[in-house]
Amino acid sequence: MTPRHSAPKQRRVRHARKLRRHPLRNAAVLTVLAVGSFAITAGATAYVRLENNIRTHDISDLVSAPPPQPHVQTEHRPTDPFNGRALNFLIMGSDVRDGENAEIGGEVEGMRSDTTIIAHVAADRSRVELVSIPRDTRVDVPACSFLDGSQSRPHSARFNDAFATGARNQDVGEAAACTINTVQAITGIPIDGWVVVDFAGFRNMVDALGGVDMCIPNDMYSEKAGLYLEAGLRHLDGTTALAFARARTGQGLGNGSDINRLGRQQQLMSAIAQEVFRKNLLTDLDELYRFLTAATQSLTADPQLGRIRTLAGLAWSLQDVPLQNIVFLTAPHAPNPADRNEVVFTADAAVVWERLITDQPIVPPAPAAPEVPADPDAPADPNAPADPSAPAAPPAADPPTPGVDPITPADLPTVCG
Repeated sequence: MTPRHSAPKQRRVRHARKLRRHPLRNAAVLTVLAVGSFAITAGATAYVRLENNIRTHDISDLVSAPPPQPHVQTEHRPTDPFNGRALNFLIMGSDVRDGENAEIGGEVEGMRSDTTIIAHVAADRSRVELVSIPRDTRVDVPACSFLDGSQSRPHSARFNDAFATGARNQDVGEAAACTINTVQAITGIPIDGWVVVDFAGFRNMVDALGGVDMCIPNDMYSEKAGLYLEAGLRHLDGTTALAFARARTGQGLGNGSDINRLGRQQQLMSAIAQEVFRKNLLTDLDELYRFLTAATQSLTADPQLGRIRTLAGLAWSLQDVPLQNIVFLTAPHAPNPADRNEVVFTADAAVVWERLITDQPIVPPAPAAPEVPADPDAPADPNAPADPSAPAAPPAADPPTPGVDPITPADLPTVCG
């Protein structure tokens, strides 16, 4: 484990777009897609399992060509079995260093999860909200049960210790269960399903997308993560995207804190969400199949997310979510007074948890300014615009700071430089 650094100072929250003022003052896997693609990714588990149960024979050379048939255009719309119900999934990025993952990140014993995201799907399927929990947050880890009947002891620790505690038997399911129990205990949010993605799985999924474009604001170099990027518009393949997501310390990477890294991960996930929707992955079967083939290689999920009808319906229901309604947020936090290398949740975190539980937007819209009727007897304003009916342009909003402010894929710069 590398030494942690203190989190950046608490800042006033700005909305991802024009909503700059709201009550969430300190608000701010690695999974790779904005829950819509996450859902279909998990569904790949079911496809592979079903295909492996069927023996096939290619007899196309033995069968005569069928008679011509009139073309009939049909459209099959999967049904969302959760229609009208809000959902919460837990996405965990696994830092397990064995096998192919050891070749990528170096072999290290044990199981860790440095990235954990609560992914919320609104009941009306109009919003997807992804809240990152900093790994260095001081929390109470509850007693966790294991398949052999034993239990761990409840204890106070950094949040990522929950995954490590559950992984004492090297079972990713037990590790996920302990993390879920911890999330439910500290937030009160019911978790409906979970997925774990490792290094190789993340790399393969980005490559299946054909890579992703990102605007790199400055040169970035991290020997430990294998990251070498020059400033400007860059096309990241899976290996480079993984290095970008993993890098914490090095040149051009800020203060080396986990909060800064979460911000870069949110930018990367925003760029991936743009690519997913640009390619219509939720409806284009050819692109979807290629993506799923790669995604199944290093994915672990609960059985519920392996039901193909369930996931096909959920994925279909998310295809019209606008990019500005996919919100990434770091759980509101402040430095831990007892340990400068840790953070603790603030009161604003409780507001976020309550909004997720009650299916309210985690960043509430700013109230509309009241309209003031014009006074026909008022003297003319020499500074008024030539066309009095044309409203004055609103002041430009400061761009959100990833990891501190909420961001959306729509916040990514359209011009790099």
